[in-house]
Amino acid sequence: MSSAVSRIPVATSAKALAHFENLLANETDCWDVNHAICNERQDFVLLDVRGEESFEKGHLPNAINLPNWKVKGPALETYPKDTLFVVYCAGPHCNGADKAAVHLAKLGRPVKKMIGGVTGWIDEGFELVT
Repeated sequence: MSSAVSRIPVATSAKALAHFENLLANETDCWDVNHAICNERQDFVLLDVRGEESFEKGHLPNAINLPNWKVKGPALETYPKDTLFVVYCAGPHCNGADKAAVHLAKLGRPVKKMIGGVTGWIDEGFELVT
């Protein structure tokens, strides 16, 4: 007897390794971002890609507001080409961070998405700033 979990064959260890390494190369989480900020080890630019009104209501510490539709070359000119950008939006129900990550990648900029967004940040017990 099988379950819905095992009905689809599991990937080989090599495929699983490649998949999970790829996820980590493209994503980070709230805990790691918070740790970097709190321990003065922030080696990335944290972009809140929600609209300005949402940003004003509350955002992550050290975040810069750049709505995803404004993530374009001119807005990034002051940053060196090798600057790592970490993007986040409202949460799992929002694809603004994905859109911003696509824009950054097309511009040849290093980018990671912070999974969970604002919702994940709050769920972890971290506070927003205004």
